[in-house]
Amino acid sequence: MFYILFPNVSTGFIPIACLLRTEQSCFPIQNSDAYTRHTISCIVAFGIHIPIRNLKFIKMICIVSKKVTNHEFAETRERRVNIEETSLLESVRERRSHDRRSLSWVMRGSAIIVAFLILGGFIKLLSYVKESHQSCVSDENELSYFHRWFVNAGSNLTIATHLKELTRTVHVAGTPQDMQTATYVQNFFQKYGLSAHSVDYKVLLSFPVSRSLSLFSPSTGVKHELCLDSGHYNKSVMPPFHAWSPSGTLVGEMVYVNYGGEKDYRMLAKMGVNVSGAIAIARYGDIYRGTVVRTAAKFGAIAAIMYSDPQQFGGNGTKGFFPKSKWLPLDGVQFGTVMQGMGDPSTPGWPSTENSERVLDISDRFPSIPSVPISANEAQQILMSLSGPAVPAAWRGSLDFHGVGRGPGIVNFTYVENQTMSTIRNVLAVIRGSEEPDRYVILGNHRDAWTYGAVDPNSGTAALLELARKFGALLGMGWQPRRTIILCSWDAEEYGMIGSTEWVEENLGNLGAKAVAYLNVDCAVQGSGFFASATPQLDDLLIQVTKQIKDPDSTYKNVYDSWIASRNQIKVKINRLGGGGSDFVAFLQHVGVPSIDMYFGESYPVYHTIYDSFTWMEKFGDPYFHRHVAVSAIWGLLALRLSDECILPFNYLTYVNELQRYTNTIKQRIENFKGMTIKGITLAIKDFTNAAKHAAQEAKVLKEGNKGGYKLILRRRDFNDRLILTERSFLDSKGLKGRTWFKHLVYAPSQYNEYHSASFPGVVDAMESKINSNKKEEEVQHEIWRVSRRITEAAITLDGKLT
Repeated sequence: MFYILFPNVSTGFIPIACLLRTEQSCFPIQNSDAYTRHTISCIVAFGIHIPIRNLKFIKMICIVSKKVTNHEFAETRERRVNIEETSLLESVRERRSHDRRSLSWVMRGSAIIVAFLILGGFIKLLSYVKESHQSCVSDENELSYFHRWFVNAGSNLTIATHLKELTRTVHVAGTPQDMQTATYVQNFFQKYGLSAHSVDYKVLLSFPVSRSLSLFSPSTGVKHELCLDSGHYNKSVMPPFHAWSPSGTLVGEMVYVNYGGEKDYRMLAKMGVNVSGAIAIARYGDIYRGTVVRTAAKFGAIAAIMYSDPQQFGGNGTKGFFPKSKWLPLDGVQFGTVMQGMGDPSTPGWPSTENSERVLDISDRFPSIPSVPISANEAQQILMSLSGPAVPAAWRGSLDFHGVGRGPGIVNFTYVENQTMSTIRNVLAVIRGSEEPDRYVILGNHRDAWTYGAVDPNSGTAALLELARKFGALLGMGWQPRRTIILCSWDAEEYGMIGSTEWVEENLGNLGAKAVAYLNVDCAVQGSGFFASATPQLDDLLIQVTKQIKDPDSTYKNVYDSWIASRNQIKVKINRLGGGGSDFVAFLQHVGVPSIDMYFGESYPVYHTIYDSFTWMEKFGDPYFHRHVAVSAIWGLLALRLSDECILPFNYLTYVNELQRYTNTIKQRIENFKGMTIKGITLAIKDFTNAAKHAAQEAKVLKEGNKGGYKLILRRRDFNDRLILTERSFLDSKGLKGRTWFKHLVYAPSQYNEYHSASFPGVVDAMESKINSNKKEEEVQHEIWRVSRRITEAAITLDGKLT
């Protein structure tokens, strides 16, 4: 059954009136029926709307129409000559006859056009049905040309140009300079042919007002003012500070606490050093700075000072410093946030839109004591003033000092903070999918930086713009993704993943139902060597893609070959995404979206300092910008595979292996607990294993199948949705105890270090609480049962059958 719709001309489809063409203009058909002046938008068959876009078909219609109208014009001229030679009555009769014949020709022409439209629509429908019945393998063969072109179309010059422009000025979130980068990104999204828009949020941010630090020596009576600014400081650079540090003026003796972890304080207690009432000085390292400050407060310190030790950031002080080498100069100071949790602290759990509810008491998100970052040069002076027990060998670092304190040097420390409501801006570009526009493959990078941000984050921003350029070119070549691709430039990540978190919270329902995967790149290039973290079902896809990308640092290897060779292992090491280090957190921890984070270079010494500049990148990070090209190719090819393939390339058998490994670890740890059992998790993993095996078999059948018509299409859609929703099943609506925003019970940040990923975090938290505060063993057992219920639900979701 076919029928034709005649909607308004604004739909943009072909008006019948403009198909009846003479040479340059539409034929005037004022005398024809009104319906011929409407627009035919599409033919509807079996509920499928098929746009009429075949230009050859339209030309055929125009040729037929032109013959009709030329004949009519000739006949009209002949009638006008006869009118002059006949009587008035005959003239009137002839005119009426002519009008009837003219209208008849118009109606015949319209009928011919409608017939051709129906025929063309039917042909289009048959083509659509035929294409729908093709196997996924044939679809992928057709797409391979576009994918190969994408991989080979990288431009290091374009990436370098973008990075240079983005890093001309310091662009801290909430400042005019940061807004300028938002405009830059949006303009280039649009220039590359993508549909782009921005989303603003009103959020609470933290800025420094004043800071001072002085060292007083009781033995000499000399007071020395310490410099809190980084080398080459200028007024365009915000003074180094810890965002969300509370204000305070404090005077106290100093104690050196190594990296500032709990085990360091326990070591000090064994050495007889009392930290209570003192000011702790710690070196940056493997522990999140916010955790360092909170731990200091927990053990009684009244303030915390942090510095970058040359052992880790300065090449042990023996390899030279930037600009002569890549290492951080001794006057470098590291910025950063010390807030706990994610998103705008004034709107915990809901988006910071213009008229949002604001929470007034948010002190629990911030440390209770002030803190400040300083350089190694200034830290040296403080550490030299300490006496007390000798510094343990493992604590020494590269600075010259002998005792851990306490005192006798005394520090006078003042910090004044300003918390203010500021506007931040996310920029998004949307490439609408052709067949499943309501399924989203999301790519994200944050744009704000503490200083110039050549590595963190604008190496990723430049790569994101390179993706936009290549996607725009593909669209011009006729490609369109099966599923929608969304490119996201986040704001205010440095303050605690605020931009991405607010957007996720605002779009929670849509993302929960429709998001396929989130692909994150923060610091795209920090140095050599490829590194990646992912949820386990994406491991195989990541490996397959890296095998297709040439290694930027090797002539004869691909990225995968170099990745595996760098670790001297049989298989590559893919980390997990439980840590809280970048914008993937809200997608995975709050919504349960399968995610990947990737970059070149494990770390870089000028992290969060004024030396993170285009010059550093050009000289040491990636001189030829080939690593940028490679990460862009990996990032984009992952997106193309996830958006174009009819069966999503997820493999949950990898997840099974990971769950079993975590369970074995828990089994070893509960041996010291009486009456504990992991039987629930063991049985749940068995069910999940069976579901994953069945899913792998089903994927193969659906991918190779080419019969079944629309039932096959619906089966593929249902199967893909199960693959997507299985990750959501690991979420618990109550969240982690004491951290309810974090919903994922398999991966989350460690309670004692937000940088680290914890597996079965609820169980681990309960065990640590048991060890530290003698809580009942029932809490640990309860968390084990919670995990088992989540795994069981994931198995049911993946299997797709009701119990």
